[in-house]
Amino acid sequence: METKNPVNEQQQKWDARYLGVGDAVPHAARVLADNLHLLPATGVALDLACGLGGNALLLAERGLRVAAWDLSPVAIARLRETAASRALALDAEVRDVLAEPPAPESFHVIVVSHFLERDLAPTLVAALHRGGLLYHQTYTREGPGGVGPSNPSFCLEANELLRLYGGLRLVAFREDGVLGDLSRGLRGEALLVACRP
Repeated sequence: METKNPVNEQQQKWDARYLGVGDAVPHAARVLADNLHLLPATGVALDLACGLGGNALLLAERGLRVAAWDLSPVAIARLRETAASRALALDAEVRDVLAEPPAPESFHVIVVSHFLERDLAPTLVAALHRGGLLYHQTYTREGPGGVGPSNPSFCLEANELLRLYGGLRLVAFREDGVLGDLSRGLRGEALLVACRP
Protein backbone atom coordinates (compact mmCIF):
# COMPACT_ATOMS: atom_id res chain seq x y z
CA MET A 1 0.00 0.00 0.00
CA GLU A 2 1.44 3.34 -1.07
CA THR A 3 1.47 6.08 1.54
CA LYS A 4 0.59 9.60 0.50
CA ASN A 5 3.13 12.36 0.94
CA PRO A 6 1.26 15.48 2.12
CA VAL A 7 4.09 17.78 0.98
CA ASN A 8 3.94 16.37 -2.58
CA GLU A 9 0.14 16.66 -2.59
CA GLN A 10 0.34 20.31 -1.51
CA GLN A 11 3.05 21.01 -4.06
CA GLN A 12 0.97 19.49 -6.85
CA LYS A 13 -2.10 21.44 -5.75
CA TRP A 14 -0.25 24.75 -5.83
CA ASP A 15 1.64 23.93 -9.04
CA ALA A 16 -1.72 23.32 -10.74
CA ARG A 17 -3.12 26.57 -9.39
CA TYR A 18 -0.13 28.62 -10.58
CA LEU A 19 -0.17 26.94 -14.00
CA GLY A 20 -3.80 28.00 -14.28
CA VAL A 21 -3.26 31.73 -13.75
CA GLY A 22 -1.80 32.34 -17.20
CA ASP A 23 0.05 35.64 -17.46
CA ALA A 24 -1.34 37.07 -14.22
CA VAL A 25 0.79 39.90 -12.89
CA PRO A 26 1.73 39.36 -9.24
CA HIS A 27 0.69 42.13 -6.88
CA ALA A 28 1.90 42.90 -3.38
CA ALA A 29 -0.45 42.31 -0.47
CA ARG A 30 -2.32 45.31 0.85
CA VAL A 31 -0.54 45.06 4.21
CA LEU A 32 2.78 45.74 2.48
CA ALA A 33 1.59 48.16 -0.21
CA ASP A 34 -0.20 50.37 2.34
CA ASN A 35 2.73 50.36 4.78
CA LEU A 36 5.79 50.77 2.59
CA HIS A 37 6.80 53.85 4.55
CA LEU A 38 7.67 51.61 7.52
CA LEU A 39 10.32 49.60 5.63
CA PRO A 40 13.98 50.08 6.52
CA ALA A 41 16.23 51.64 3.88
CA THR A 42 18.45 48.54 3.84
CA GLY A 43 18.33 44.99 5.11
CA VAL A 44 17.28 41.44 4.31
CA ALA A 45 13.63 40.60 3.68
CA LEU A 46 11.72 37.33 3.37
CA ASP A 47 8.54 36.75 1.36
CA LEU A 48 7.34 33.55 3.05
CA ALA A 49 5.08 31.21 1.04
CA CYS A 50 5.53 33.79 -1.70
CA GLY A 51 3.45 32.34 -4.52
CA LEU A 52 4.12 34.40 -7.65
CA GLY A 53 6.11 36.84 -5.53
CA GLY A 54 4.29 40.16 -5.62
CA ASN A 55 5.67 41.02 -2.19
CA ALA A 56 9.19 39.90 -3.07
CA LEU A 57 9.23 42.02 -6.22
CA LEU A 58 8.08 45.13 -4.36
CA LEU A 59 10.63 44.57 -1.60
CA ALA A 60 13.40 44.19 -4.19
CA GLU A 61 12.25 47.37 -5.94
CA ARG A 62 12.64 49.14 -2.58
CA GLY A 63 16.31 48.09 -2.45
CA LEU A 64 16.15 45.29 0.12
CA ARG A 65 17.96 41.98 -0.33
CA VAL A 66 15.12 39.53 -0.77
CA ALA A 67 14.59 35.83 -0.21
CA ALA A 68 11.34 34.37 -1.55
CA TRP A 69 10.32 30.86 -0.52
CA ASP A 70 7.48 28.71 -1.76
CA LEU A 71 6.65 25.01 -2.01
CA SER A 72 5.69 25.32 -5.69
CA PRO A 73 8.44 25.01 -8.32
CA VAL A 74 6.01 26.50 -10.85
CA ALA A 75 5.55 29.64 -8.74
CA ILE A 76 9.28 30.00 -8.11
CA ALA A 77 10.11 29.60 -11.82
CA ARG A 78 7.55 32.29 -12.70
CA LEU A 79 8.92 34.60 -10.01
CA ARG A 80 12.47 34.16 -11.28
CA GLU A 81 11.32 35.03 -14.83
CA THR A 82 9.43 38.10 -13.63
CA ALA A 83 12.35 39.31 -11.53
CA ALA A 84 14.76 38.85 -14.45
CA SER A 85 12.44 40.74 -16.82
CA ARG A 86 12.41 43.66 -14.34
CA ALA A 87 16.17 43.44 -13.67
CA LEU A 88 15.53 42.79 -9.98
CA ALA A 89 17.89 40.70 -7.89
CA LEU A 90 16.23 38.31 -5.47
CA ASP A 91 16.80 34.78 -4.25
CA ALA A 92 13.72 32.68 -5.11
CA GLU A 93 13.86 29.19 -3.66
CA VAL A 94 11.62 26.12 -3.64
CA ARG A 95 11.34 25.45 0.07
CA ASP A 96 8.97 23.77 2.47
CA VAL A 97 8.79 26.50 5.11
CA LEU A 98 7.43 24.08 7.70
CA ALA A 99 10.33 21.65 7.32
CA GLU A 100 12.91 24.43 6.86
CA PRO A 101 11.73 27.57 8.65
CA PRO A 102 13.85 30.71 8.81
CA ALA A 103 16.77 30.77 11.23
CA PRO A 104 16.70 33.00 14.33
CA GLU A 105 17.50 36.68 13.77
CA SER A 106 18.01 36.26 10.03
CA PHE A 107 15.65 38.90 8.57
CA HIS A 108 14.89 42.59 9.00
CA VAL A 109 11.49 42.18 7.32
CA ILE A 110 9.21 39.16 6.94
CA VAL A 111 6.06 39.31 4.82
CA VAL A 112 3.38 36.62 4.97
CA SER A 113 0.27 36.95 2.84
CA HIS A 114 -2.61 34.53 2.44
CA PHE A 115 -0.80 31.81 4.34
CA LEU A 116 -1.58 30.63 7.84
CA GLU A 117 0.41 28.14 9.87
CA ARG A 118 -0.20 29.00 13.49
CA ASP A 119 2.65 26.85 14.84
CA LEU A 120 5.12 28.85 12.75
CA ALA A 121 4.34 32.18 14.47
CA PRO A 122 6.94 31.90 17.29
CA THR A 123 9.58 30.90 14.72
CA LEU A 124 8.78 33.96 12.60
CA VAL A 125 9.09 36.23 15.62
CA ALA A 126 12.46 34.67 16.47
CA ALA A 127 13.59 35.02 12.82
CA LEU A 128 13.34 38.80 13.03
CA HIS A 129 16.34 40.92 13.98
CA ARG A 130 15.71 43.27 16.90
CA GLY A 131 13.70 46.14 15.42
CA GLY A 132 12.60 43.93 12.52
CA LEU A 133 9.13 44.16 11.02
CA LEU A 134 6.55 41.45 10.41
CA TYR A 135 3.81 42.09 7.83
CA HIS A 136 1.02 39.49 7.88
CA GLN A 137 -2.27 39.46 5.98
CA THR A 138 -4.56 36.49 5.63
CA TYR A 139 -8.16 35.35 5.61
CA THR A 140 -10.61 35.46 8.50
CA ARG A 141 -13.62 33.36 9.37
CA GLU A 142 -15.77 36.45 9.76
CA GLY A 143 -16.76 38.27 6.61
CA PRO A 144 -18.85 37.97 3.48
CA GLY A 145 -19.07 34.52 1.92
CA GLY A 146 -16.78 33.45 -0.89
CA VAL A 147 -13.64 35.10 0.46
CA GLY A 148 -10.73 32.81 1.27
CA PRO A 149 -10.43 29.08 1.87
CA SER A 150 -13.50 26.95 2.52
CA ASN A 151 -11.69 25.11 5.34
CA PRO A 152 -12.05 27.28 8.48
CA SER A 153 -8.78 25.86 9.85
CA PHE A 154 -6.98 28.06 7.32
CA CYS A 155 -8.82 31.19 8.45
CA LEU A 156 -8.26 33.40 11.47
CA GLU A 157 -10.66 33.82 14.36
CA ALA A 158 -11.47 37.39 15.44
CA ASN A 159 -8.31 39.18 16.63
CA GLU A 160 -6.24 36.02 16.24
CA LEU A 161 -3.34 37.81 14.52
CA LEU A 162 -2.99 39.96 17.63
CA ARG A 163 -2.75 36.85 19.80
CA LEU A 164 -0.36 35.01 17.48
CA TYR A 165 2.13 37.88 17.56
CA GLY A 166 1.45 39.19 21.06
CA GLY A 167 5.16 39.41 21.86
CA LEU A 168 5.71 42.01 19.14
CA ARG A 169 4.99 45.74 19.32
CA LEU A 170 1.87 46.47 17.30
CA VAL A 171 2.36 49.05 14.56
CA ALA A 172 -0.78 48.57 12.44
CA PHE A 173 -3.80 46.27 12.59
CA ARG A 174 -7.02 46.05 10.62
CA GLU A 175 -9.88 43.60 10.72
CA ASP A 176 -13.20 45.11 9.64
CA GLY A 177 -15.24 41.95 10.22
CA VAL A 178 -18.92 42.45 9.42
CA LEU A 179 -19.41 45.94 10.80
CA GLY A 180 -21.07 48.65 8.74
CA ASP A 181 -21.20 48.76 4.94
CA LEU A 182 -20.00 45.33 3.76
CA SER A 183 -19.34 46.64 0.25
CA ARG A 184 -16.43 48.74 1.56
CA GLY A 185 -13.33 48.16 3.64
CA LEU A 186 -11.19 45.10 4.27
CA ARG A 187 -13.63 42.18 4.37
CA GLY A 188 -12.82 38.55 5.07
CA GLU A 189 -9.19 39.36 5.89
CA ALA A 190 -7.04 40.77 8.67
CA LEU A 191 -3.71 42.53 8.43
CA LEU A 192 -1.02 43.30 10.93
CA VAL A 193 2.33 45.07 10.98
CA ALA A 194 4.39 44.52 14.12
CA CYS A 195 7.94 45.16 15.27
CA ARG A 196 10.26 42.96 17.33
CA PRO A 197 11.35 45.03 20.34
